[in-house]
Amino acid sequence: MSSIAFGRISKTYNKSFLVKSLTALAGASAIATYFYQNNNNNNNKHKDKGPLLGLLGFNGDINVRKSRVPDGKGFKDYQKVYNEIAQKLEDHPEWDEYDGYYGVLLRLSWHSSGTYSKDSNTGGSFGGTMIYGPEKDDKENKGLTNGQDFLEPLLKKYPWISRGDLWTLGGVCAVQESGGPKIKWLPGRQNDDTGKHVPENGLLPDASRDGPYVRKVFNRIGFNDRETVALIGAHCLGRCHREYSGFLGPWTSSPSTFSNLFYTELLGKWHVKKWDGPKQYEDEETSNLMMLPTDMSLKEEPYFVKYVKMYADDEELFFKDFAEAYAKLISNGVTYPKDEKPYIFKTLDEQEEN
Repeated sequence: MSSIAFGRISKTYNKSFLVKSLTALAGASAIATYFYQNNNNNNNKHKDKGPLLGLLGFNGDINVRKSRVPDGKGFKDYQKVYNEIAQKLEDHPEWDEYDGYYGVLLRLSWHSSGTYSKDSNTGGSFGGTMIYGPEKDDKENKGLTNGQDFLEPLLKKYPWISRGDLWTLGGVCAVQESGGPKIKWLPGRQNDDTGKHVPENGLLPDASRDGPYVRKVFNRIGFNDRETVALIGAHCLGRCHREYSGFLGPWTSSPSTFSNLFYTELLGKWHVKKWDGPKQYEDEETSNLMMLPTDMSLKEEPYFVKYVKMYADDEELFFKDFAEAYAKLISNGVTYPKDEKPYIFKTLDEQEEN
C-alpha cells in the first residue's frame, strides 16, 4: 500500500428561476452535523438524468448533494455487498506480501474522500470521481487501481450501488475485518457520470511535508488536531511501494491487523534511511519498518504528540476516536436525511457465531 497520508452539464434552463429554486433547496439542506453534511444518489448510470442531477447535486456554488438510496434497497442489501467484500479479503491473504487488500481498500476510501474542502463544500466521496482525470492521475493516488480492480466485479454484479458507496464500504469492511472498530456508514452517494466535477490535484496530503502542512491540510478537510492524529493511525494497515509513492516498507510489524501499533512504533527510535529514494525513516531496532516525514511530524509537534502518546497507551481510545473521525471523513460533503440512521455491519465472524 502506498501512503495513505499524504491523495457539465449543458442544456438551456431559466437561470433566474433555477437560482431562486436552488437557493431555497440549499437553505433547506444546510443543517450540517457530522452525518448530515454530505452527498447525492446511487446508481451507476445516470446519463439520461445528467443535466438535472448536475444542477441539483453538483452545482459548484450551491452544492446541494443529497444522498439517495436506490428504490427497494436497505441494510440487508448493503450487508450482502459487505459480506462479499469481506469474503474476497479472506480469500486473498497472499496479495501484497501477505498483507492482503486491507490497506489498499482503506486507502482507496480515504483518498476518494480526502479531497473534501469544508469552506467550499466540494470534493469528497460523493461522486466517485476518481475514475476521471485529473484525479485518477494524482500522484498521491498511484496504486489505487489495485483497490478499484478488486471491487470492480461488485459494481457489475450490483449495478445499483454507486462507486462512492462501494469504495467507502470497502474501507469500512477492511477496518472491521482486520480487527478494527465498528464504523458507522450511510449509503446514497451518487455517481458523477459527467466527469466535470472532478477535484483538482494537490488536495491529498503530501507525505514528504512537515507538521504545519499536515495541520493545514487536515483543517481544510474539516479535522482538528486530535482527529488528524487518529486518522493517520490508519497507517497500521498496509505498506508503501516504491513504484507508486516512491517510499518503501510497512509502518508496523503486523500490517494486516488494525491496531494502535503505528503509535507505539512511532514513539520508538528512528533514523533517516540511507538509500537512493525519497526521505523516509527506518526503525533502529530492525531496519524493517518505515515512517514518512509526515508521520514523524506527529511526534515532533507538541500539538500532535500528546495524542500519539494517548493512543499508544490506550488502543480502545484510539479505536473510538478513529471510528468517529473516519466515519466523518467518508461522509464529508454528503447531505443525509435528518432521520437517517447509520448502518453498522456485522463482520463475517460475528455472523458465523450467530
